[in-house]
Amino acid sequence: MDFLRTSYVTARYSFALLATALLPLAAAATIPTYDFKVVRSYPHDPQAFTEGLLYRDGFLYESTGLNGKSSIRKVNLETGAVLQSKDIPPQYFGEGLTVWGNTLVGLTWQTQTGFVFDLASFEMRSQFVYPGEGWGLTQNGKELIMSDGTATLRFLDPKTFLEVRRVKVTADGIAVDQLNELEVVGDEIFANIWHTSTIARIDPATGKIIGWIDLARLYPAAGKGLNGENVLNGIAYDAEKKRLFVTGKLWPKLYEIKLVPRK
Repeated sequence: MDFLRTSYVTARYSFALLATALLPLAAAATIPTYDFKVVRSYPHDPQAFTEGLLYRDGFLYESTGLNGKSSIRKVNLETGAVLQSKDIPPQYFGEGLTVWGNTLVGLTWQTQTGFVFDLASFEMRSQFVYPGEGWGLTQNGKELIMSDGTATLRFLDPKTFLEVRRVKVTADGIAVDQLNELEVVGDEIFANIWHTSTIARIDPATGKIIGWIDLARLYPAAGKGLNGENVLNGIAYDAEKKRLFVTGKLWPKLYEIKLVPRK
């Protein structure tokens, strides 16, 4: 493993242990857990270190990480083929991605810099800054919603990129950090819990976790490659057809899944 990847793993792995330990305790209390059924699987680039994922007008848009390898991409859902891509400058580690109007908005990890790209051409329109780290990004039609590796979700003005409010994410009163890739699904926010095979279903008004999605059986090789970094990370939702897609870093497949309450 090269130095850049080693630094990434060392910096983030120690923080994941607490979140991993808390999940079973929270799930065993009053919060329902959901299993899944695979509706269909699709090819996914096994070299894509997936950080952000979204569905828009029949295509997937994806951001990838690692310094010198970060990019944004337009992807054919059916074939996994990369139809269009743009490299992010090598000093930046690409993170979350969302669409806003006719633009794509992307975060970077530790450089406190975000980018706005033209949705059609991928040309960079502007940059913005924010304090702290950038992890996941989504939007609810009014605000951008950002995670930073803590238990906090920040809500940003999509014009100024300034924070307008924030919520603390909790499970039965316990703060849950390591919130990573985000997706608005209906009236909820779905969030990957980094270094786990769990997605949290979050009430955006209160920050309370109202459900867990257990995807441990989806891809048994998760967490066993790239020093444990090939983990679940990527949620996209087709609101029109009510389709939920998930994948992970360096995964060879993207999955359409249906949630099933655990009995």
